[in-house]
Amino acid sequence: MLLPLMTVLIASAWPAAASTTTAAAQPAAACQRRCGDVDIPYPFGIGRGCYLYTGEGDVTFGLTCNRTADGSYRPFCWEYEVLDVSLRRGQARVRNDINRWCYNATTRSMDAESTWWWDVSDSWFHVSDEGNRLVVVGCNSLAYVTSVNETEYMTGCMATCPSVGRLENGSCSGMGCCEAAIPRGINSYVVGFEEKFNTTSGAVGRCSYAVVVEAASFEFRTTYVTTGDFVESTGGKVPLVLDWVVGKETCREARRNATGYMCVSRDSECVDSRNGPGYLCNCSAGFEGNPYLLDGCQDINECEDSRFKYPCSVPGTCINTPGGFRCSCPDKTTGNAYFGTCEAKKSQLGVHIAIGVSIGIALLVIIISSAYMIQQKRRLATVKRRYFNQHGGLLLFEEMKSNQGLSFTVFTKDELEEATNKFDEQNVLGKGGNGTVYRGTLKDGRVVAIKRCKLINERQKKEFGKEMLILSQINHRNIVKLHGCCLEVEVPMLVYEFIPNGTLYQLIHGGRHGSRISFAARLRIAHEAAEALAYLHSWASPPIIHGDVKSPNMLIDENYTVKVSDFGASTLAPTDEAQFVTLVQGTCGYLDPEYMQTCKLTDKSDVYSFGVVLLELLTCRKALNLQALEEEKNLSSHFLLAMSENRLEGILDSQIQSEQSIELIEQMADLAKQCLDMSSEKRPSMRQVAEELDRLRKLAEHPWGRHESEELKKLLVRGSPSTFSEIELSNGYVSLTDSAYLGIQSPR
Repeated sequence: MLLPLMTVLIASAWPAAASTTTAAAQPAAACQRRCGDVDIPYPFGIGRGCYLYTGEGDVTFGLTCNRTADGSYRPFCWEYEVLDVSLRRGQARVRNDINRWCYNATTRSMDAESTWWWDVSDSWFHVSDEGNRLVVVGCNSLAYVTSVNETEYMTGCMATCPSVGRLENGSCSGMGCCEAAIPRGINSYVVGFEEKFNTTSGAVGRCSYAVVVEAASFEFRTTYVTTGDFVESTGGKVPLVLDWVVGKETCREARRNATGYMCVSRDSECVDSRNGPGYLCNCSAGFEGNPYLLDGCQDINECEDSRFKYPCSVPGTCINTPGGFRCSCPDKTTGNAYFGTCEAKKSQLGVHIAIGVSIGIALLVIIISSAYMIQQKRRLATVKRRYFNQHGGLLLFEEMKSNQGLSFTVFTKDELEEATNKFDEQNVLGKGGNGTVYRGTLKDGRVVAIKRCKLINERQKKEFGKEMLILSQINHRNIVKLHGCCLEVEVPMLVYEFIPNGTLYQLIHGGRHGSRISFAARLRIAHEAAEALAYLHSWASPPIIHGDVKSPNMLIDENYTVKVSDFGASTLAPTDEAQFVTLVQGTCGYLDPEYMQTCKLTDKSDVYSFGVVLLELLTCRKALNLQALEEEKNLSSHFLLAMSENRLEGILDSQIQSEQSIELIEQMADLAKQCLDMSSEKRPSMRQVAEELDRLRKLAEHPWGRHESEELKKLLVRGSPSTFSEIELSNGYVSLTDSAYLGIQSPR
């Protein structure tokens, strides 16, 4: 019977409110604005015409002033006593019933009623989630707050008390008392006890209590558990904070309705409610009062208001202004009245002279600085022009004019600085003995890789522009495209297409994936790389020698196709003895022994280096491993020794042995052995190597071979190329950033 009765009473307390305010009407001047010791500011009021009318029968803001049992007068909103109203916070505090569930010694059971409803869903109130908490007091008491339909939200806590001695005044963290936050935006709830948890014996306390209460006003006492003091000391009611709004629209929507907009005071502002839909009004900064009344917001006189500390550091200097103040030194004085002092003015002649001298010096500094900057700019332009001509820029421009279809760009230094954010370290993709590679974004949105080389020899300086033009005409699906170069610097910079998916080195050695690449996939990679080098050697005009073939220079693009890179720093095939290099270039572990002895770079030098790459694919071992045994440090030497002693299977990757016939693997190993022949004349050409690898690929085909590309995609490293751009020397292997990796600095 009690539950239906409470539902009817609470539901009738809040008649349906209108969806919008019809007009921002003003209350009568004679309205009662105080009841007992509680101020009642508009939009609240007592009697029709004195409060904000929101609809027929709605008493959201309509209060009554009732005489209570003790003879005092107190305001009520229906049956709820109003403790106070705050305009700035948009809150009203009311008294809320404490819900208790007690042990009946006669029936030796708990009371039947264990659930209570509270509903203001038809009003313009919401229960404040910031100001209130669910508090549960008792022993072995589990209570909760949930939505009326028990589907939207539920929150609760459990209070226990193993012994009375463990209870502590002021502590509500689980021993005899617990608390839980409530959700935002609710205007109805159900408070209930879980019947499986109850004070069945009444040994410590006979009753359990649950109530949504203002957090700041509640302080736990141990007597709340051991006696009925919680109800007796509070009269069975505790403060509850309600958030209210004066309209259910947002501020933007409310401003469109000029007649219904509630922020009518000139110095007021609209504030959207944070607890459910709607808005309320506040006086602007520096003003106080009632923003819902015409001229209700009045200026605060900070200079005279005793509530504030005098705002100026010098007495008698504060001048009140609308919404603020200023501190001004009196006449014939000067200084800082805000934080300093005011002193009598002295003769201004010295000040004027000082100001004049200061201005003169400043102008002189500006003139000298401007002249210096102009001179430096001219000097920089001269240096850029000298470098440009030195690197064959004029010849390059002439060639570009004669070949209009050429997609090659000569970039300025400023363009590349802008593309890389002035070569910021965060854009570094990799560092090596030849230089540093940066990621850059051109003005047209293209992402490119920009290489700043360290060295260049005299021959390359003279022929650089012409050689870049030749290299730019290379168009092969397995070779990185050279977009252009910059000639305005001492050592030219190269601009390549950006390849996002890492290198062959990363694929083989960068993680646990290396040993899981199928033999067919390895053959495909080797064949594509061989085709690229064969193109450079046999079909480019003039032929191009790569000079630094290695797995880190073989990239994987977004389509998971191998692309040979770093050829832009290569050389055209030498035609005479004058073109012999004076400084050996390349990477230890990949260098052609004959090239190191003769300093003559040939296409067969690339063949030797490619043979080392084949060994990496066959063995999953690095070209140079400084931590290995002496005979195993150099991969090519270790391989040739194993071949001579007929123990090839001992160094092969175990995976490929289990998935492919040893005869086919031995043929690929024999091809690598031919590439590694000490005599360059006995090595096959790259064209022959590519043809042999193509033949081996056809022999290796099997029913699932068509899925090879998808398998490769899964195995590829998907991170930025910079992920493995530097390999620490601490693991005993060679670092891309360490000069030992290159052996000798490159002349490029």
